[in-house]
Amino acid sequence: MKPVNKSYEYWRMRILYTTMFGYIFFYFIRKNISMAMPLMESDLGISKQELGLFLTLHGLLYGFSRFTNGIIADRVNPRWFMAAGLFLCAAANFGFGMSNTVWLMGIFWVVNGWFQGMGFPPCAKSITHWFAAEERGVKFSIWNISHSLGAGLVFLLNSGVILLFHDWRYCFFIPGTIAMLGAIFLFERLRDSPESMGLDPVENYYAKKQGKIIKETDKKIEPAHERLVQTLYKHVYSNPAIWIISLANFFVYIVRFSILDWAPTFLKQAKGIDLAQSGMVSSCYELIGVVGILCGGLLMDKVFQGRGSKVCFLYMLGCTITLGLFWWTDSSSVLVNALFLAVLGFFIYGPQCLTGVIIANVATKKAAAAATGLAGIFGYMSVIVTGWGVGFIAEKYDWSTVFLYLIGASFMAMLMFCFALNAVAPEQDV
Repeated sequence: MKPVNKSYEYWRMRILYTTMFGYIFFYFIRKNISMAMPLMESDLGISKQELGLFLTLHGLLYGFSRFTNGIIADRVNPRWFMAAGLFLCAAANFGFGMSNTVWLMGIFWVVNGWFQGMGFPPCAKSITHWFAAEERGVKFSIWNISHSLGAGLVFLLNSGVILLFHDWRYCFFIPGTIAMLGAIFLFERLRDSPESMGLDPVENYYAKKQGKIIKETDKKIEPAHERLVQTLYKHVYSNPAIWIISLANFFVYIVRFSILDWAPTFLKQAKGIDLAQSGMVSSCYELIGVVGILCGGLLMDKVFQGRGSKVCFLYMLGCTITLGLFWWTDSSSVLVNALFLAVLGFFIYGPQCLTGVIIANVATKKAAAAATGLAGIFGYMSVIVTGWGVGFIAEKYDWSTVFLYLIGASFMAMLMFCFALNAVAPEQDV
């Protein structure tokens, strides 16, 4: 048995932190609009429904882009693919900030949605190629804190931007500049698969670390076009577990995005909390979500022996109860609202992370990016109701009605994860 290559662990850690930071930069130029919306509403006379339509069209195109780019990402070098996507998103943000008409803003935000789809698929590919299935619960959870850190940090960043400049346009210019620098960072740091660098496949490396003997097996090489079609059918489209988890992802994202996109507006208009403070309170949702992500990964790998669906079911049960208490408690206290948002962040971000782990493991590294892209379509179809839908309900009815529909969505996600307990075989879940 060959000794373990000592440089392997260095590259694994480098790929992990590079994709993490890279995805944080993507969030800087995706969720920066949340803090800008209340000022855009007052300065430009844009209605909540129009702002919600921005979110809906952006999210829908992003979801389909994640799937399309997932198929591409499984077959290209993530180094240039992810860096190019980040640069193009930053350029679209500058275009949005310089626009003076609603239609032009809408075009740039939709374009941004498409290029945002070049962010997650190369990350999914990188993690499944550099980390074995037995360790992906923890490693994916560590990586996934990039979602919460990215959204939480951009809330804090744009809170400072608004205090300093009093202009919503800088909410796009400053994060856009940071993202362009991030694209250079990605291109310099990121690399392709272990095999492209002359290293063993990660399964061999992990087995050697565990002291196991590797048996060399010959693999039949199939034509590329046949391999693509057959792989997608076998590992994605014909697998019922993929569809059930994807549907669960739809309901998880309804809760996640409704809070993420509308929390500053809700806190300002329904609770009377200052906009800058609302941004800081909203950041609790993301930053405590990091704790929920890490705990979820540890529970999946160490307590439930890789059964991520069990962890997700328990998390969504907690989320449903917390939403009910938040709706029932009528308080304008900054501390109380920050506490509720923090608990909701803990419970929603565990399943948001683990659905990707479960799907990647079921699909295997042959189709991980494409499978997570399919789940992304379901997740981002939620923007139909979290963007325009929430704007319509809040404008025509009230915020209490919004909470009732969020409670229903959380319950449905819990139900889907219950079904997934039987649909996902134990050997697929690890």
